[in-house]
Amino acid sequence: MPLCEIKNLRKTYPSFTLTDLSFQLNAGQIVGFIGRNGAGKTTTIKSMLGLIHPDGGEVCYFGLPFWGHEEEIKQRIGYSTGAVNYYPKKKIRNIVSVTKTFFSAWDDGAYREYLSLFALDEDKTPSELSEGMKVKFNLLLALSHRAEMLILDEPTSGLDPFSRDELLDLFAELKRRGVAVLFSTHITSDIEKCADDILYIRDGKPVANCSMDDFIKNCCEDGESLEDAILRMERGVRA
Repeated sequence: MPLCEIKNLRKTYPSFTLTDLSFQLNAGQIVGFIGRNGAGKTTTIKSMLGLIHPDGGEVCYFGLPFWGHEEEIKQRIGYSTGAVNYYPKKKIRNIVSVTKTFFSAWDDGAYREYLSLFALDEDKTPSELSEGMKVKFNLLLALSHRAEMLILDEPTSGLDPFSRDELLDLFAELKRRGVAVLFSTHITSDIEKCADDILYIRDGKPVANCSMDDFIKNCCEDGESLEDAILRMERGVRA
């Protein structure tokens, strides 16, 4: 049974429509969700999390429909963006002491493990963290309640190349631990480095939903990188 299954998701705005998007995530799977800015990635993620109300389709986690089981499901998943929106001058330990009260499955042992893995100092404040460490702090909070699945919206946006590589290495470690990861990005090279599957949308419509190997086999011309193939496909549409 997939951890998450999306069927025919639809959302319409006056100037944009997300059309019949379907995909699923399994344990220990990394899916790179790619598309230009404005392609519909954030609309999809917000619809998956109930932050906006889709106009149609199904969103299920762990075999349960999201609507009607939202509280139960959100205890088992983690969500993060590239930004930290916590009190910038409060110590990490104080932010954590409040955050943990919202999760029945909060695991102090897991918190200590990830605190060490991410090399975070809980006596620091968010304002004292680098951009890369801020992303890790977001992930720390998501993982310390034993999230089985992470939904990450542009987590590498604004990071320097070294910090991005560190984060992608972290995704590989989470995969080994059986955590599913869906992460959106417009940075194609990030997908190449760590994703098992690619979900590619353009103008609110699905273009590809397949394994990375199948995408390279079917969509990349001889000697062409993933980035070059997608750039060619995007330019071809707009030519």
